[in-house]
Amino acid sequence: MSRPELVLASASPRRIELLALVGITPDRVDPAEIDETPLKDETPSRLAARLAVSKAEAIAAGAPDAVVLAADTVVAVGRRLLEKPADEAEAVRFLKLLSGRNHRVFTGVAVTAGVRTTHRVVDTRVSFKVLSDPEIAAYVASGEWRGKAGGYGIQGRAGAFVTRLVGSFPAVMGLPLFETVNLLNGAGWRP
Repeated sequence: MSRPELVLASASPRRIELLALVGITPDRVDPAEIDETPLKDETPSRLAARLAVSKAEAIAAGAPDAVVLAADTVVAVGRRLLEKPADEAEAVRFLKLLSGRNHRVFTGVAVTAGVRTTHRVVDTRVSFKVLSDPEIAAYVASGEWRGKAGGYGIQGRAGAFVTRLVGSFPAVMGLPLFETVNLLNGAGWRP
């Protein structure tokens, strides 16, 4: 019996790289287009879960025989969400807010197989050193902030800002590997 097609409901190159680290290559990449607007009073953890589940189910609706994997990452300082910065000025504001502080990264991962969707949320606590204005300016000039929740990518230059991390490094990059492999195995998909 052949295994079902694995569809990754994300165009993130980081997620594809992370999957490759554990020997998984999606059969197809089909990014989900959903409304990612947070609901009123929605916690960051619930937002990450809802978005991951919504993405998986949106793609699964058109691929009923496939196993669909989706994820979403939410960065929060308290209950304040730091989404993907719209421009350089917002990236600077985010980095100034994160400077010398702790924040949390919630990564939701969901797998849909047939009519069943399972999901997990991984909560990682990250501490940044105090960032100088020249460090912030150099980071923003690098462009690494573009398209990244919270305005930074831990796998790049911003890794030098991290003084402490409690949780999952791959989850902060965009995909918690332990939970992903377990969800795929639970759905009957194995590499």
